[in-house]
Amino acid sequence: MNISHWPIDERPREKLLSQGATALSDAELLAIFLGSGSRGQTAVDLGRRLLVQSGGLRALFVRTEPLPALCGLGPAKACRLQAVLEVARRCLGNDLKRKSTLRSPRDTAEFLRTRMSSYPYEVFAAVFLDNRHRVIAFEEMFRGTIDGTAVHPREVVRACLRHNAAAVIFAHNHPSGVAEPSESDRAITCELREALALVGVRVLDHFVIGTDSPVSLAQKGWL
Repeated sequence: MNISHWPIDERPREKLLSQGATALSDAELLAIFLGSGSRGQTAVDLGRRLLVQSGGLRALFVRTEPLPALCGLGPAKACRLQAVLEVARRCLGNDLKRKSTLRSPRDTAEFLRTRMSSYPYEVFAAVFLDNRHRVIAFEEMFRGTIDGTAVHPREVVRACLRHNAAAVIFAHNHPSGVAEPSESDRAITCELREALALVGVRVLDHFVIGTDSPVSLAQKGWL
C-alpha cells in the first residue's frame, strides 16, 4: 500500500509536522529524506531495509565510503543520503570546534565514539589543540584492516607542526567493539609522546573506541 493511502497520523511527513521529528522512528526519518520508495516497497520499507543492511543508524552515519546500491537504493537517492550524512558529520565536528577549552575528556570521548565506533576497520585519529587546549582540528590519519593499522610517528609529528598544535589527543577504534587497550596501544602512545616531546607538543590522552564508553589511557594512568 502506498503511504498516501495510510491514515494521516501514520504518514511520516504528517507525523513530523504534528508531533515533531523526535516522534519518528529511524526508518520514518529516512523515508522523509528519501522521498519515495521503489517498486513493491514504500519509502518507510526502504528505510527499514537500508538500516538492516547497513547495521543500524550509527553504522550508516559513520560510513565514509560511497554507498553501494543497497536494497533498491538508486544512484540519486544514494548521493542524497551520502550528502546528508556528511553534513551531519561536519556538524558534529563543528560542535567539537566550538567548545572553547577541553576541561574534561567526556565531550571529546562522546564525539570520538559517535564518529569512530562503527568502522569495520581500524582508524587512528587525532584532535589537535592550541596552548589553551582549544580545538584546532580533528583528523583521521591512518586506516587499516579489521585487526590493526600502522601508525607512523613521523607523519604524526608533521601533522602537529602543520596545525601548529601545542597538544594533541589521539584515538583509535577496535572493530571488535571491545575497548580494551592492548600492549601495542600503550607502546605506540609512549613512542608518540616521546617523538612529540622533541617538538614541544604534549600528548594529553589516547582513547580506545569500542561499542560502549571509550577507554582513556590517561585516566588509567598510562600517560
